[in-house]
Amino acid sequence: MTLQTVILAAGMGSRLGRALPKPLTELSDGRTIMRQQHDNIRAAFGDDARITTVVGYRAETIIEAFPNVNYVHNERYDETNTSKSLLRALGATGKSGVLWMNGDVVFDPMILGRAAAYIERDQSFVTVNTSKVSDEEVKYTVTAEGFIKELSKTVKGGLGEAVGINYISSTHKKAFMRQLQRVEDQDYFERGLELAIAEDGVLLEPMDVSDLYAVEVDFAEDLERANLFV
Repeated sequence: MTLQTVILAAGMGSRLGRALPKPLTELSDGRTIMRQQHDNIRAAFGDDARITTVVGYRAETIIEAFPNVNYVHNERYDETNTSKSLLRALGATGKSGVLWMNGDVVFDPMILGRAAAYIERDQSFVTVNTSKVSDEEVKYTVTAEGFIKELSKTVKGGLGEAVGINYISSTHKKAFMRQLQRVEDQDYFERGLELAIAEDGVLLEPMDVSDLYAVEVDFAEDLERANLFV
């Protein structure tokens, strides 16, 4: 079965202070953030992997740069958050499981190699880094069985940070979409995952990639750090 992948790229990315959408930010190796993501997806899953990108702010610039993938438009990109962008994308990817990522994450290609084993057994997961826990990042806790319990920026006593690369299985997808529909417009998709865990019994494993690099580029200093790896 063709792997469905989604890149969330609808936001304005105003904190980085660039005119173009943040995924089109150039890295030190000459690639954009989004090109690195495409390259990583193709390296791990081949040319058959289906890429669907959610666009909003200056959508035409992303479509022009990557004309050969599928697009979903979030016309309310300036009024909604990642929960609603992801909901639109999941609705366009059929019944299969979906691997998705934030459009501003620069990451080690080995992360997707590690993810392949989870995807092969259709196991929902959240990619995490246990080496640091910053107040402004999405943090997580786990149940006694080791599955994700809490997942938000307000988590107390977090075990680590969510990296922004995740997978929802075909069996969990419907429940997750229902919760994404329910959450507030300004909620992140993590709120939908929390509700699916609490109310639908969805089991998400934390996939630890603390030994690999993954940088979510929000500010200029994040971009400088990402450029140390590429």
